[in-house]
Amino acid sequence: MVQVRVEVRLKKGVTDPEGDNVQKALTLLGFKGLRAVHSSKLFLIDLATKDPKAAQKQAEEMCRRLLANPVIHDYSIRVEK
Repeated sequence: MVQVRVEVRLKKGVTDPEGDNVQKALTLLGFKGLRAVHSSKLFLIDLATKDPKAAQKQAEEMCRRLLANPVIHDYSIRVEK
């Protein structure tokens, strides 16, 4: 079994209202020097395969078909043993 770590984040230039709201809240709580806050989604996926290349390929397909919208999202995949 391998675990795949997929992080999905908004592309540069896409509005991130969740990140903006967190930044405002942190500023109101007294945190100084915040330049930006960005939100992302993290998916930890356990796969039955032991082949890292097969796991990478399957995760790519998952991102293309469901986890990420290529118009607004970038994603990164890391296969962990």
